[in-house]
Amino acid sequence: MDRLTRLDVLVRGGTVVTAAESRQADVAVSGETIVAVEAGLPAEAAQRVIDASGMLVLPGVIDGHTHTRIASDAEPDRFFQDSVAAAFGGTTTFLAFNNPGTGLSEDAQRSLRGGVGEWLARTAGDSAVDYGLSAVITAQQEDAAADLAAALETGVATFKAFMVYDFGVDETALGRLLRRVAKAGGLLQVHCEDRAGLSAGISGELAAGRTAPRFHADSRPPSVEAAGTRRALALSAEAGAPLYVVHLSSAAALAAVREAKAAGQVIFAETCPHYLALDAARYDLPDVEAMRYVISPPLRERSNVDALWDGLADGSLDLVATDHVPDRLGVEKRYSGQSFDVISNGAPGIETLLSMVYSEGVSTGRITVERMVDLLATTPARLFGLRRKGAVEVGREADLVVFDTRAGRTIRARDLHHTSDYTPYEGWPVSGAVRHVLLRGREVIRNGLFVGLRGFGRYQERRL
Repeated sequence: MDRLTRLDVLVRGGTVVTAAESRQADVAVSGETIVAVEAGLPAEAAQRVIDASGMLVLPGVIDGHTHTRIASDAEPDRFFQDSVAAAFGGTTTFLAFNNPGTGLSEDAQRSLRGGVGEWLARTAGDSAVDYGLSAVITAQQEDAAADLAAALETGVATFKAFMVYDFGVDETALGRLLRRVAKAGGLLQVHCEDRAGLSAGISGELAAGRTAPRFHADSRPPSVEAAGTRRALALSAEAGAPLYVVHLSSAAALAAVREAKAAGQVIFAETCPHYLALDAARYDLPDVEAMRYVISPPLRERSNVDALWDGLADGSLDLVATDHVPDRLGVEKRYSGQSFDVISNGAPGIETLLSMVYSEGVSTGRITVERMVDLLATTPARLFGLRRKGAVEVGREADLVVFDTRAGRTIRARDLHHTSDYTPYEGWPVSGAVRHVLLRGREVIRNGLFVGLRGFGRYQERRL
């Protein structure tokens, strides 16, 4: 019992949820670490007691896919503010990409090493929650493969390549990268769309005068995503390397992943909350509204939403992440009648991940609460090299969320804390509310209020 005589925090009376089970238990925290998960732990041993009666005690959410903007002289609070938003939503660790558009200088974008170095320097001491980098490899970088070892030395264990866009890599380069990243001990994440199919789709829509935001979805149908996914899977098989498919949005692409997994390939695939809740009907809204949903891949017909939930339930999909892009309607995503192909892609979501997955998944019976914990915490921790995170277990870091399932609210942009000025879920009713959030044993959200500190978030050096 010595370990329980000097506790810093005791979370009492809640239902502790892991990927395997839910049970009534108290959680004892000493320093940064969980030291006991048992019923009936003595309250007098703790400096602070958090009453979790009637609520869930979850591991902190890990958002493995964000395009969080780094700070600049003109906008010094962008990275910090989005980290605060993450905390409000129950996310205690997020991984960000450093692709073009997220704030890197042009010089830094010329090499993998330079991009990693600048990103680390400009985010140091700026986050309220823990964070890490998944470095983007582009066609413009000089011999990115040669810089892999240097990136891994800094704790960057995951990398991303795009099959489309002007900074995307061609298939020859992608196959080589899959092989080199795997050999170096990393994991390559790939934006899977077929370049030729996408180019033809966009050109065809524009040539026909179909330039409004709603034609964004028509220009990149599920067949484009499925073809890109199948090609990436084939290259992965040829290279004998694992592959991580980002933001999978369609039943057609999911079928390709299922087939590859059944054949024994080491494949991981994520989807995003917007594909699990929203559908292509959003593109029927007036242009100024429809452009908010210019996301790539685009929102799909409703049948795809159901297919993705089935994929999460049966294990074909491994996790859910946000693809958070904090663009603002008044700035990056400002609409002035421009054609769909030049509207900034993406939508914010870093604060609403847990709420959307719980409400649309657990509350509806599509997945269990244990499966939600696996998708949002345990599997991301395992895949991304966050070995002391992802579970409410003795010896893990005390990243905890006290979640009140009895509460309900309606998502409104005015109530959120991210640096975007809208949410794709405006007016969406959700079940549950985050009451308390602990990061490494320290409260960052208390009774729904931010009590954290800028710079308390720690950069996560990761090894797979």
